[in-house]
Amino acid sequence: MPAASTTLRALAFSLIASLSVTGCQTLDDAGRAIGRADLVNDLATRLDRALELTYSADYQLTGGRAAAIVQAQKPARSAYTWPGGKLTVTTEATTRCDTGGAKTVCTLLAPPVVTAKPSVALFTEAKKHGLITPPVVVGLLTEAALDPQAVIEQSDTTLAGHHATCVDVRRSTGDFTACVTSEGVLGSFAGRLDGAAMELALTSYTDTVDGASFEVPAGAGIVDRRPTGT
Repeated sequence: MPAASTTLRALAFSLIASLSVTGCQTLDDAGRAIGRADLVNDLATRLDRALELTYSADYQLTGGRAAAIVQAQKPARSAYTWPGGKLTVTTEATTRCDTGGAKTVCTLLAPPVVTAKPSVALFTEAKKHGLITPPVVVGLLTEAALDPQAVIEQSDTTLAGHHATCVDVRRSTGDFTACVTSEGVLGSFAGRLDGAAMELALTSYTDTVDGASFEVPAGAGIVDRRPTGT
């Protein structure tokens, strides 16, 4: 595994590692279970491979709002921006910024620990504002693959000029559609999460980044809650 991608992989490792569907199924269920697992693993592999890429992706959220995911290597770092907030993950810190008030305030927390089980809770704030992150989508696909009653259908489309594979998932707990580009970038999502309807669609993609994307916004107030020595 390339050293530069280790930190980014840590954010999704536990979810992707959990995608192997094991256990006992009846013979009648075996083919269907294997089909679901193969499809989910294929999309998860794409999302995992994208953790080694450098790219900038712009998205349109529900109501026409804009958001972005930016990722780079050497050193590994990523930034998630949505209306009113931003989350940046680097080897130095996990930084959460509230940009919706009169003054931007950023809180610095400890960076992800590579050997620890990553927490999807890191992305809770982004999800509250409609930005669905790749680890969240992997989690939803995993749940669908393990649901014997789930119906998963595959299709193909083009998003922002890039080919994408889509899955339409119908479950008793809620339906959703997710698309992943050939590069492994999250292309789109539509469904309900935590009782709210959410939509996300890729509007532009480039394999270059602006280094300023990973910096604390100019003039922001800083609250450093990292352990001493971080």
